[in-house]
Amino acid sequence: MGKGLRWTEQWMRRALWLVAFVFAGFLIGLGNQVVDNIIYLAPVPDAEHFLDPAKAGPLQAASRQAKEAREEADSVLEQAQQKHSVAQANTKSAREAFDNWIATRQATARPDQDAELIARNRELDKLVAAERTALAAVEVQEQVALDAKQAQAKADAAYEALLQPARQAAFDAERRAARKVFLIRLGVTLPLLLVAGVLFKCKRNGTYWPFTWGFIFFALFAFFVELVPYLPSYGGYVRYGVGIVVTVIVGRYAIRWLHAWLARQKAAEALPDAERRTTMRYDVVMERIGKGVCPSCERATNYKDEQLAHCPHCGIGLFDRCPACNTRKNAFTRYCFSCGTRANVSLAD
Repeated sequence: MGKGLRWTEQWMRRALWLVAFVFAGFLIGLGNQVVDNIIYLAPVPDAEHFLDPAKAGPLQAASRQAKEAREEADSVLEQAQQKHSVAQANTKSAREAFDNWIATRQATARPDQDAELIARNRELDKLVAAERTALAAVEVQEQVALDAKQAQAKADAAYEALLQPARQAAFDAERRAARKVFLIRLGVTLPLLLVAGVLFKCKRNGTYWPFTWGFIFFALFAFFVELVPYLPSYGGYVRYGVGIVVTVIVGRYAIRWLHAWLARQKAAEALPDAERRTTMRYDVVMERIGKGVCPSCERATNYKDEQLAHCPHCGIGLFDRCPACNTRKNAFTRYCFSCGTRANVSLAD
């Protein structure tokens, strides 16, 4: 902050900058609401929207039926496998018991147990037959499940073949919608940039400068955040092209401004000392002196040199003496720091 500003003025300027940023924040929030609703102006239908109902309907119904049949077949197959597992367990348990009994029978060699041997063998045969029956049921159900799976795959493949052109159509529609949304964004952002440019040129130092700068920040945010990321890429050509155009425009403006400023500086430096001072602002002069540069030509100046009286670059007077007490003082201050006598300084506020 400039050293020539009053303490209250310094803090008020900080507060006004805060007002500018708060104002920009509310504008950005409002802009985000508008941008978020732009997408509803160009809704994108899904791929099913582009399907022929006369063709898609039967395929979807066939796919649903095949899926339901497969799910039912899988459920029945799971039950059959469970029954087969139980039959296997029963057969295994009975076979182990039978083998143990046979071992005992051979050890004792008792003929009166031959009838029981035959009965046990018949029971084991029944369990083996039940196991084979359960296995046959599993095999049948596996075939049913396989047929249902293949039927579903066939129906899905047919539907997928029908869906491919629809997906391409949906993709094309999405690209058209994206272009439409971008053009709407462009139509909203460009006027904001134009208004911001006019305000920057004409009103950035006006009475209501906080609102001017707040709107400028909002316009820059809208351009760099709400527009640039949504530029169509086309392999990067559009974005790089836009970047080149924006850089050329900004660079051209900066170059022209610099040349115009240099021309004004040369013209001002050619004016007499007293006339040149009338075009300078007091707070700007004090700020430049605090930075160690000439308040007129802005070149580096050694203010610690006690012999310094005029700028060695442009010749403007930097130090003079108080007419009342003859104290060496800054030629731009309005009062003598030693005796308080008002100096003959004609700087703008």
